[in-house]
Amino acid sequence: VRPGLAPSAAPVVAAAGSFAAVSALLGSPLLGAFLLMEASGVAGAMLSLVLVPGLLASGVGALIFTGLGSWTGLGTYSLALPHVPHATQPTVAEFGWAVVLGVAAAAVGTGIRWLSLRVQEWVERAGQRRTAATVAAALAVGVLALVYAWGTGRDASQVLYSGQNALGPLIAQSAGYTVPVLLALVLCKALAYCASLGALRGGPIFPAMFVGATGGLALSHLPGLTVTAGFAMGIGAMSAAMLRLPMTSVLLATLLLGREGVTVMPLVIVAVVVSYVLVLRPWGRSVRAPEAAGGVKGSGA
Repeated sequence: VRPGLAPSAAPVVAAAGSFAAVSALLGSPLLGAFLLMEASGVAGAMLSLVLVPGLLASGVGALIFTGLGSWTGLGTYSLALPHVPHATQPTVAEFGWAVVLGVAAAAVGTGIRWLSLRVQEWVERAGQRRTAATVAAALAVGVLALVYAWGTGRDASQVLYSGQNALGPLIAQSAGYTVPVLLALVLCKALAYCASLGALRGGPIFPAMFVGATGGLALSHLPGLTVTAGFAMGIGAMSAAMLRLPMTSVLLATLLLGREGVTVMPLVIVAVVVSYVLVLRPWGRSVRAPEAAGGVKGSGA
């Protein structure tokens, strides 16, 4: 922060920087705005104070990718996947599957949070051996990736990395994935996600999206659920379970699928609402996410 900056201006500058960074990461200033507003709970006059500088920062930051006049940029980035199967009009059966996916995502998301907290507690109790415990968690992620690759013949990077770059090939080549392979991927990725949330550092967004997308594809092998609908609902429901941001979760799933996302949006909304209500558990105590000084732990983005 620049010396002499008024204390009241520091949060605005920080929010503008976060706005620009998230917008660049997700390829959409609109999505970045929803995410930051939901995550921070900003409203009223403070919203206008933060939103305008944030929009300006994200717009100026976009010039780095698009270029300006004779200045060449780094190339535009879009969250939308290039090859998405055609989405048919929603059916009554798919709305039933939306409820099922919402319940399943809430259960899996709660399990991931619980296990990641246990991992975090184990690392913190290690004391002077904390570095060794962190390395052990990283090795566990590597072993899970090797087990998945050895058992299925697929690329280990699907487990190792955040999943941001693997979502496109996953849906484009979905016909080549059998149910056992998809279930193995969900299990290995979820366990690696737990280890990363509890002991390593990164972000929770894309791993949650990838786990949900894979689970949705696995269920799409059952009658009454299409590939695109299952993929989208899985992303939305798992994002809601892990991020606790329902509006952002709907936008993530919708924007990811481009034009087809508009068709399946009603299904995504139902899955997100069911998942969000179940993980929020207004009738009981919800499981908190692992946190650390300086941000949320995780794997990938």
